[in-house]
Amino acid sequence: MDHHKEDLMNQLTELIDGISGLPECRSVSKRMYSNLVRRVKLLSPLVEDLKDSDVVEVEDDVVHGLELLNVSLNSAMELLKSVNEGSKILQALQIDDISLKFLNVTEQIEDALSHIPYNKLDISEEVREQIELVHAQFKRAKGKMESPDVQLVMDLARAQREQDPDSMIFKRLSEKLHLRTINDLKKESLAIHDMVISSGGDPEECFETIAYLLRKLKDCAMTENPEMDSLEGDKSLIKHRSPVIPDDFRCPISLELMKDPVIVSTGQTYERSCIQKWLDAGHKTCPKTQQTLLHTALTPNYVLKSLIALWCENNGVELPKNQGTCRNKRSGAGGSDCDRAAIDALLQKLANGNPEQQRAAAGELRLLAKRNDDNRVCIAEAGAIPLLVELLSSPDTRTQEHAVTALLNLSINEGNKGTIVNAGAIPDIVDVLRNGSMEARENAAATLFSLSVVDENKVAIGAAGAIPALIDLLCQGTPRGKKDAATAIFNLSIYQGNKVRAVRAGIVPPLVRLLKDPGGGMMDEALAILAILASHQEGKAAIGQSEPIPILVEVIRTGSPRNRENAAAILWSLCTGDVQNLKVARDLRAEEVLKELSENGTDRAKRKAGSVLELLQRVDAVDS
Repeated sequence: MDHHKEDLMNQLTELIDGISGLPECRSVSKRMYSNLVRRVKLLSPLVEDLKDSDVVEVEDDVVHGLELLNVSLNSAMELLKSVNEGSKILQALQIDDISLKFLNVTEQIEDALSHIPYNKLDISEEVREQIELVHAQFKRAKGKMESPDVQLVMDLARAQREQDPDSMIFKRLSEKLHLRTINDLKKESLAIHDMVISSGGDPEECFETIAYLLRKLKDCAMTENPEMDSLEGDKSLIKHRSPVIPDDFRCPISLELMKDPVIVSTGQTYERSCIQKWLDAGHKTCPKTQQTLLHTALTPNYVLKSLIALWCENNGVELPKNQGTCRNKRSGAGGSDCDRAAIDALLQKLANGNPEQQRAAAGELRLLAKRNDDNRVCIAEAGAIPLLVELLSSPDTRTQEHAVTALLNLSINEGNKGTIVNAGAIPDIVDVLRNGSMEARENAAATLFSLSVVDENKVAIGAAGAIPALIDLLCQGTPRGKKDAATAIFNLSIYQGNKVRAVRAGIVPPLVRLLKDPGGGMMDEALAILAILASHQEGKAAIGQSEPIPILVEVIRTGSPRNRENAAAILWSLCTGDVQNLKVARDLRAEEVLKELSENGTDRAKRKAGSVLELLQRVDAVDS
């Protein structure tokens, strides 16, 4: 027991010292990081007192509590290191997930401290009081998520959504993310590289977003500090005349910088031409691991290819050009990079392969369809859409996710929308929306939105029962899932018959809840949908029952131009022919904000505000 206690104390000392000595965090997680480090540091006197204690025998419940503390501090160290060394851009994009991890670690430590019986410890009164205070701090921190930086969230959303975002967005992001200088950006590039390598070439889904934001932030740094570029350039001439190629960028066969990296079934990456020669020679194993290959499909490693391009750009190395061997371009494609032979091979695997081959092929088609419109046309012309629709019913979760996302990417091409609907996809997409994984449900909702751009599809999607499933996603989904559900519901509700379906499926109460939660980031979508539903008699009645007039008046007073416009439109619908609602609006002093809106709002907002003001004046005249 004595030996075990000594080992345990040494481990705890090492962990607390290690956490206390971690460098300052310079990312969006700074506050959570600093709070956790500060609280852990305050545990040091407890461990020091216990180490110095003369007590030989330690009771089992004390040991158990200290073991729990050891486990929780290991988790804390792992999280803190990953935050400090990880990509700042990825952290910003996944701040909700990171906040949850900090919350979980905080709860772990608090639980461990609650299992330590302080009255049985040989520690001073002063140390006991300090530890009880620290324990109280951890208790208070339990269940409290950090409030999001609203400006940061908005800037990230705009940077991804808008065609040509304002340069000020990237200037603010560079400040918030502490990516102001070229050195900052080089460190970020290395962090992204490490992330990709540690994931075995299958990194976060948002890699392309990360790479795009990194390029834009680099452009921003160059614009703000042009002299920095020349200075960095001079340094690079001296320091990087012959840059050392990272091992992960070299083909394991040729040891040369890869031009067209591809992944084999073992997860290893090779230069396409090298591994193809190996396979053509009759080998059935992975050259690096000597494992037997489950199949010979080669999946392009677009992530690593982008990283190699970024590394070449940063180090003044000429960008590798794709090899041109065995490329059969689609005739009449006007220089398209569409590889029809490769696509045909993937379709063979979709049609006749085993489940693993089908999953890999669907995943590769998903990536190819995301890259450009030539690929979307080529994949559809090759006959992929009916095969992908069949895979929507796959019992394999990942295959289903790949299939629905591939259809989403293909549907971006206007000509493919009809092909997808004609292949009978709508009922199967709705089934995925009801029963799939969260990722599959989100992408099913986005696919339905894309297809609903065509008016006749709005009718078919509504009739297939999509709206109740979209409402479920709106209530239970991730922030992204809620957005996807809301945009689909909005588009579908343009068709009169779907307004009734949405109202009868119970859409109004969750929309009003979203209105009352401005921090939830869904107010724009909720108002837009309510404005459409309010034009229908059943929608107007359901909205009126939820008593939304106080929040509508507040939005007209303080909201964005578009939200004020939609709030005024909803208020007009509710007040038309309803004296009671008019009196409620009057009692809330709506007249003042409506007058201001009638002068300074959008054209539609001015019209709606003017109409409600007229109705209010008539009520006043009747009352007087």
